[in-house]
Amino acid sequence: MATTISTGTTPQTTDLPEIRNPGEVAPKDAKELSKQFFDRLAVLEEGTAEYQYVRNTLIELNLSLVKYAATRFRNRSDQMEDIIQVGTIGLIKAIDRFDLSREVEFTTFAMPCVIGEIKRFFRDTSWSVHVPRRLQELRIDIARATDELFQRFDRSPTPAELAEHLGMEEEEILEGLVAANGYTAGSIDLPLDDSGDNSSETLGDRLGEPDRELEIVENVQALKPLIEQFDERDRRILKMRYVDEMTQSEIGAELGVSQMHVSRLLSRITARLREGLLAVE
Repeated sequence: MATTISTGTTPQTTDLPEIRNPGEVAPKDAKELSKQFFDRLAVLEEGTAEYQYVRNTLIELNLSLVKYAATRFRNRSDQMEDIIQVGTIGLIKAIDRFDLSREVEFTTFAMPCVIGEIKRFFRDTSWSVHVPRRLQELRIDIARATDELFQRFDRSPTPAELAEHLGMEEEEILEGLVAANGYTAGSIDLPLDDSGDNSSETLGDRLGEPDRELEIVENVQALKPLIEQFDERDRRILKMRYVDEMTQSEIGAELGVSQMHVSRLLSRITARLREGLLAVE
């Protein structure tokens, strides 16, 4: 018996059974219904209203696969909504690629697609600092090898032992170990102890900061030999302007020259100092 399907424009008819709430269909029934819908999807033209209906119904019928796959990651309950969304993308990809002629159950074909999509999501988003995929995968290999060698040696293995076990160069292992530090990150404002005391010292309290006085010392040491190259008058002008903090007019009165002449002298002196500092750097 044909069922009328409203597409929002002109109703179309199809010989598929009507499913009012695909998400409420039992998994066993969904499996049988999916075969009928896949048969129909194979002969429909992509982009048509009926094609969209059949495809969307297949997605809703098989969302239970996504939810089942998501239970493998229940330890990440705070990300469960994202896991379901990403798993649904994997399901859609599986539906678009599935071929009934392969004589493989859709569930068998779809589960690796769904789980693979979820794992890719964790691989691409779980790292606090982005590192190349090669190093992400190397971190996993190093972690496995570390567990195996710890059981064998009853201690943590050295980079050289890890390299020999994995058949790699020690430099590659060291690179992987350094990259692994980017997997997780902690706030520098977290207390260093778990006492719950708000006054507890944080990591940020122990971090150093640039010493502003040290920069002054470096500049003085760099300027000193340059100033020694000036004649007595130029050194006197520098002292009056930047040590005694006299105005240009006051310096002009002291030297018996105009304020404009003092301005030109200061420009020439500072230009020489700037040129000398750049040459030193």
